[in-house]
Amino acid sequence: KSRRQEDRNREHGGPEGMDPDGVIESNWNEIVDNFDDMNLKESLLRGIYAYGFEKPSAIQQRAIIPCIKGYDVIAQAQSGTGKTATFAISILQQLEIEFKETQALIQKVILALGAYMGAICHACIGGTNVRNEMQKLQAEAPHIVVGTPGRVFDMLNRRYLSPKWIKMFVLDEADEMLSRGFKDQIYEIFQKLNTSIQVVLLSATMPTDILCLKIKNKWG
Repeated sequence: KSRRQEDRNREHGGPEGMDPDGVIESNWNEIVDNFDDMNLKESLLRGIYAYGFEKPSAIQQRAIIPCIKGYDVIAQAQSGTGKTATFAISILQQLEIEFKETQALIQKVILALGAYMGAICHACIGGTNVRNEMQKLQAEAPHIVVGTPGRVFDMLNRRYLSPKWIKMFVLDEADEMLSRGFKDQIYEIFQKLNTSIQVVLLSATMPTDILCLKIKNKWG
């Protein structure tokens, strides 16, 4: 790693390997450059600082607040800019920990950032035993499910994931997921979800027909 990159990481105060810059496209004008000013839960702030963050990256300064406020969000930023943590933080802020139902679908950084909150996260991945999956979902009652499209749809279809309580759906690497043969499965998942659900699409490049016309204008 170059000295310049080390200096930039030190200046930014993020985990090693994270580039604080990158291409940011946002129609949200509010910029909050300090985690303490985002009105986050104290237990979540502890997780953020323990993870290695000191101040938010550009994408985090722009995208966390609209996500927390419940807006549908499409964000484009290059790899290594802190995108996954952006939406992990947003989900954890909205979680009702005492409510033992799945409330969100996203990625594994949540476990580290939510360590002080008691957030339960389950990985729902194809290629594993379906019966074991069903038993774990019943036993764990996770707040958050991370998964591959096929297995997530299967669990929704079998009613081991209840769309009734899911408040937020996050599609990470949306451009790649929609262009690599997962499009139909993703649409099928959307058909199972409430139309009032908050949708966050995360992309490094964007297009794929502008992310399939923003998921067919919210799966119309």
